[in-house]
Amino acid sequence: MKVLVACEYSGTVRDAFRAKAHDAWSCDLLPTDHPGPHYQGDVFDIIGDAWELMVAHPPGTHLAVSGARHFAEERADGRQQAALAFVQRLLDAPIDKIALENPISIISSQIRKPDQIVQPWQFGHGETKATCLWLKNLPNLEPTNIVEGREARVHKMAPSPDRWKLRSTTFQGIADAMAQQWG
Repeated sequence: MKVLVACEYSGTVRDAFRAKAHDAWSCDLLPTDHPGPHYQGDVFDIIGDAWELMVAHPPGTHLAVSGARHFAEERADGRQQAALAFVQRLLDAPIDKIALENPISIISSQIRKPDQIVQPWQFGHGETKATCLWLKNLPNLEPTNIVEGREARVHKMAPSPDRWKLRSTTFQGIADAMAQQWG
């Protein structure tokens, strides 16, 4: 299957699909952190290249409710509306199967409710981080390894220059479940 992983610099989801023998590519404005097929640039430059599945991770900076204290400013200067328009374009892409992933966000109130909310602890990681999935022609992800622990480690990360990257990387167990169940 030809898989586009949009807005992914880490290669985590791309590599999970590649491990299952899919032709998977990541795409981001940033270079990839891990070697592998990666298009560095605007996802809309390649979105019409006969992809069969897209897993999209649009930036949550102007969408996530964790940043709600900035919403008035972001609405006033257009950043929030631009972020929502980007999400809508991804959801409307001419690709048969689409999964869009984002934390709890205004996508739910401004575009539509998510089809599913998953947690890392359902996929082998003893942590909490509610992750919404908006799905097109895909089934809900089934938990693969429910574990105890359930700590909000990602939420409690100390400030650092790479904090945003660490917070946005998909948990390996979730990436593996996507590749296994959607590939």
